[in-house]
Amino acid sequence: MSTLTAAVDLRPVPAGVPVARHLVLDLLGAWQAPHDAGDAALLVTELVANVVDHVAGEASFTLELTLSEQWLRISVADGSALRPVVRAFEVGAPRGRGMRLVEGIADRWGVEDHADGKRVWFELAAPGLGAATPGDGAGNRATEEETA
Repeated sequence: MSTLTAAVDLRPVPAGVPVARHLVLDLLGAWQAPHDAGDAALLVTELVANVVDHVAGEASFTLELTLSEQWLRISVADGSALRPVVRAFEVGAPRGRGMRLVEGIADRWGVEDHADGKRVWFELAAPGLGAATPGDGAGNRATEEETA
């Protein structure tokens, strides 16, 4: 199988969250990807929701998907340098669990500089292959303690 890629620009508005989720589900179905589409949809929902919540006023963000035999990589690139934070779990907190989900479900995830902002990405290994190990670095993870 060759590497398959797709990218789409979306507006950072609440309606963009389900659009991104459905695009991922539709593409993974069309590509006959063996990865857990539910996990991919959940994690892209969290990344796009972060953009909507924290990048108000930006013109657009880019949703990118890359599928190879070994892994699925999904990223969201936006014009904000504000990096996501993995917050400590707080019982009763209505928000703030998105990046904790990404960290717990993805085989790898990270943040890298992109144009005037950043790209947040995650990877899911193909079933039966273990952790994903594509070419370049693992990006930078930020925890609440590191940014405090």
